[in-house]
Amino acid sequence: MPTVPLVGYLVLGPRPHLVANECTTCGARYFGRRSGCASCAGTEMREAELPAEGTVKTFTIVHAAAPGIKVPFVAAIVDLGGTSVRANIVGVEPSPQSVRLDMPVELTTYPIAVDANGVEAIGFGFRPKENSRGAQE
Repeated sequence: MPTVPLVGYLVLGPRPHLVANECTTCGARYFGRRSGCASCAGTEMREAELPAEGTVKTFTIVHAAAPGIKVPFVAAIVDLGGTSVRANIVGVEPSPQSVRLDMPVELTTYPIAVDANGVEAIGFGFRPKENSRGAQE
């Protein structure tokens, strides 16, 4: 089945990762197209591959969402090597006991939906990173 990333900054393949636009003047990073840097007003950008592992910087348990969105879920801001990414934490019970600040996480992808042409949209989130014994770090 053919697949497409849900967002343009998600790169699929054997090693999924996120790509940001990075200001060549100050290093600020942004997702999506940018004509200029909001931090320094620079106008030159380059692509920057982000690490697939990071840490939870803040999170909330969402109990009310738009129709059709299954609740509750964990919404978070994850730090990937200095770049903040908004995403859901998946593969955990949506409770304050299951997620913690500075918890190590890793990028994961999952199917969102299939269109009428059989093309599957792939989204991303983060799951707790496991150590070599299979326990969460």
